[in-house]
Amino acid sequence: MSAQSKRHWQPKARWGVPAAWLTLCAVWSSTWLVIKIGLRDLPPISYAGIRFLIAIIVLLAVSYGRVRLLPRRALDYAVLAFTGVLMFAVNYGLLFWGELYVSSGLAAVLQATIPIFGMLFAHLMLPDEPLRLHKLTGALLALGGVTMICGRLLGFNGLMAFWAGLGIVFGAAGAAFSNVLLKVRSIQLPPAMMAAWQMIFGATPLLVIGFIMEGNPLHFHWSALSIFCLFYLAVIGSALTFLLLYWLLPRMTVARLQAISLITPPGAVALGWAIGGEKFSLWSLFGACFVLAGVWMIFRKGEAHEARAKIRRPEISLPRT
Repeated sequence: MSAQSKRHWQPKARWGVPAAWLTLCAVWSSTWLVIKIGLRDLPPISYAGIRFLIAIIVLLAVSYGRVRLLPRRALDYAVLAFTGVLMFAVNYGLLFWGELYVSSGLAAVLQATIPIFGMLFAHLMLPDEPLRLHKLTGALLALGGVTMICGRLLGFNGLMAFWAGLGIVFGAAGAAFSNVLLKVRSIQLPPAMMAAWQMIFGATPLLVIGFIMEGNPLHFHWSALSIFCLFYLAVIGSALTFLLLYWLLPRMTVARLQAISLITPPGAVALGWAIGGEKFSLWSLFGACFVLAGVWMIFRKGEAHEARAKIRRPEISLPRT
């Protein structure tokens, strides 16, 4: 590389990485409120399914002619199907439904338990990722915060809000298991196409169930705001963020990327309060602090190890929306 080329490349490298990282923080903080706003007009299951249908089209368009589109082994399809259903059908189906009864900020906090469950599953399924004392302490702290939030929902927001909160946590556990299983199986496929295949298998049951339970999408109330929310989630909140995340993987340590898990929930709470008019009890915010403190304890000692390790593939447990 010539000296002139290096001078042009270095500023891009210096500013491109933090810009991409900040973009992920901003977008993933905003998607929770966008989901909530779109639910004013669109039913949750179909809303989630159509979002990923659009995202699939975008990812395929970006990947076609640039990377390999198909998995190499027949077993890979089964793994992608199972993890896709867990990640996109179960997790996002419960998340979209849950936001009918839970504020967008609390939904973001409850989804922040993905790394907690991921750590527990990794301990059981990955011999080289044992459960350390500080991680166990962080997990117990975070789960205590979840208990506080769900108790508040049951006592003051009603039974449906309580079940919605539990549903979001259950979906987070499914997403965490999906992440760990993908790491165990180590599928050789470009990251964007891995996400696309998971979306294909996950969006299919969402669209079918949505059509049966919520009716024909042509009859939905397609306001300008709901269409904007749908395309924002599909193009910006799904396709763009997946591509940015995978671009950042070889350029940042996993620990620094996982720090997004600590930023997006407070960002979602702030946006829900400032723009969405959401109110949060002191007890719920106290529980949210416990959750984030637990996630921080799990991540804080891993950065030095991650900086030395070779990053092979995106097994990060982030609360993506």
